[in-house]
Amino acid sequence: MSGVSLAVSPRTESVHTGAGPGMKPGQQQQQPVVGGVMGSLRVIELQLVAFIMVFSASGLVPILDLVFPVFSSVYLLALSRCAFPARGNSSSASPEIFQGGKLFRIYVILGTTIGLFLPLAYVLGGFARGDDHAVRSATPHLFLLSFQILTENIISGLSLFSPPVRAMVPLLYTVRRIFIIIDWIHDVWLNKTLPAAAQTKDVAWFWFGKILAVANLLYFSINLYCFLLPCFLPRAFERYFKERDEVHAKMAEDKQSQAANKIQPSDKKAD
Repeated sequence: MSGVSLAVSPRTESVHTGAGPGMKPGQQQQQPVVGGVMGSLRVIELQLVAFIMVFSASGLVPILDLVFPVFSSVYLLALSRCAFPARGNSSSASPEIFQGGKLFRIYVILGTTIGLFLPLAYVLGGFARGDDHAVRSATPHLFLLSFQILTENIISGLSLFSPPVRAMVPLLYTVRRIFIIIDWIHDVWLNKTLPAAAQTKDVAWFWFGKILAVANLLYFSINLYCFLLPCFLPRAFERYFKERDEVHAKMAEDKQSQAANKIQPSDKKAD
């Protein structure tokens, strides 16, 4: 959601654990290293598809936001073909672009809670309470966030997409969602027509929606200006150009070796 699926996506590392049952001494055992915070990606993807279908059919998502994922997907495909094509198989060897430590994982968990779990609870609570205002305000954010996470999870496992193209996914969606969150804040803070929750004694629910909207704006603004732009995107370009230079160096070495092989037979004939 903040580039997390691409930054610390699940991978498999070889860890030497000694000889186990049915294993020869010195044989390496493959152990899954889970970098995400939301469990199995396959289960998450199915849940996100269900969310997307429900949100799309509910009529609560504006047409512009329904079209945005299509535009983003076409744009990313164009970038992968024309501007930043994948270089060999190096981009598929390790999908991680940014590897953070313990504090970064806490930051990820905080963002997942603020951006996904709490808004989902807010929307479901709005359905249960009959608060259509709350449901309509937060649903566009959840729709685009679900599409973003689904796209990140899919694109991180495909060698077709280079690191810069992968980094563009959270960047595009985050910029768009910031505008949506601003509309959300306008609905819950500046709208003169009070929702049903404000007309009752459920003051806690009313203020929960206000604080949640502001918290999402703060988190994703910080995520955009302090992580994605200054750290995540430059790291993706650095890795991409490093891989490109390695490919060019290898091609130059191959040409030199082929030229040397052509020269050696001609020298033997001259002798």
